[in-house]
Amino acid sequence: MPQQLISINPATGKQIATYNVHDDQYIEKTLRQSVKTFEEWRKLPFSKRASVLKNIAKEIRKEKDNLVNLASSEMGKPVQQGYYEVEKCAKTLEFYAKEGAKFLANQVVKTDAHKSYVSFQPLGTVLAIMPWNFPYWQLFRAMAPTVMAGNVMILKHASNVSGCALAIERVIKNAGAPKGLMQTLLVPSSVAGKLIDDTRIAAVTLTGSTTAGSKVAEAAGRNLKKVVLELGGSDPYIILEDADMDVAIEIAVRGRLVNSGQSCIAAKRFVVVKSVRKEFEKRFTEQMKVATYGDPMDEKSRIGPMARHDLRDQLHEQVQKSIAAGAKLLCGGFIPDNPGAYYPPTVLTNVKKGMPAYDEELFGPVGAIIEAKNEADAMRIANDSIYGLGGGIISKNRARAEKLAAEELQAGSCFVNDFVHSDQRLPFGGIKHSGYGRELGEFGIHEFVNIKTVFVK
Repeated sequence: MPQQLISINPATGKQIATYNVHDDQYIEKTLRQSVKTFEEWRKLPFSKRASVLKNIAKEIRKEKDNLVNLASSEMGKPVQQGYYEVEKCAKTLEFYAKEGAKFLANQVVKTDAHKSYVSFQPLGTVLAIMPWNFPYWQLFRAMAPTVMAGNVMILKHASNVSGCALAIERVIKNAGAPKGLMQTLLVPSSVAGKLIDDTRIAAVTLTGSTTAGSKVAEAAGRNLKKVVLELGGSDPYIILEDADMDVAIEIAVRGRLVNSGQSCIAAKRFVVVKSVRKEFEKRFTEQMKVATYGDPMDEKSRIGPMARHDLRDQLHEQVQKSIAAGAKLLCGGFIPDNPGAYYPPTVLTNVKKGMPAYDEELFGPVGAIIEAKNEADAMRIANDSIYGLGGGIISKNRARAEKLAAEELQAGSCFVNDFVHSDQRLPFGGIKHSGYGRELGEFGIHEFVNIKTVFVK
């Protein structure tokens, strides 16, 4: 009997479907097709590539109800957030269809040559290893610039969203895209190294845990292949003493509960200056207590279940260990008595270095409040992390906060008076253990190209 991947509805704990793992013969067929398609796709003019991207965007919108319901069933995404995710995918495809030719145009450089310029040429087949938390967005934000640049892509998605992975491939096919432009492989993570070793894979992009990123980087490095890694994060939100507390609370709650708290760029550590800590703590806890959680298909549910029971249990263990080490529980912190992988909005305060809530990524609806003596101490605490994906600063003094965000906060995306989020117009990625390389914007489309010098004497 062939090996299978199993999808389980995290809201009910019941099995949805099983999928046969693709065997070596299927993998070989997929790789051969990618090479064939690349040789044709890379020669198409930008206008033709743009037309394909726009058609995919139309098909995504046409299939939005099915896509949203599938994501809700497979990983528990609340339906309203699912619609937002699908629309963001479509807009990003349209963005690169419109701007891609400009981003990839030759850049003339004056030298002593008759003509000299920089040309951006595609690399080949890019392997995308993607996570479950944004099953559509993670893929399309990588795919849109990559294929607009003339590459093709193979997707190895998270095993618990195999239905979403196949739906992505189907949507692209139904949009009339060239066969092999984006192909899905249903394989376990153990096969990733074998794929990276294959000479027909030119580069790799991964969104996932720091542990997974380290393994992929090792394999890519052994093969001298370009890799972009978007890894974990423990984003600090610094609440300065002059912060507008209404703004701070709204940003903190929205930033912490986005995607049921399962986002690499969710607000996770709230570093609050001592003079305003009690007010922030009280109001933040009040709002976290009333945030509704339940059936992700119910539009009233702000929070759905976590994607898997083991992930919920791991989060609860981190909370319990932090409490045992001296953190104070203000709300939540228990496993509900139902079959789903639910975890209530939870707030910990008195969080100190050495606790999981301080040192580790809490991938779920748990906020950790850390008191700082003053602004300088807040910046020290914010940067006291192995991660560097995103971060926020809340202050009425926008000029001062901007300077801190630009020059002091150690992260790839630093937001002032707003929660961190990705935008197709801006580069996205991290530093330190949050990875390297960039997605989105003009920088993202230049990651998987040969930045070639052409010199004509």
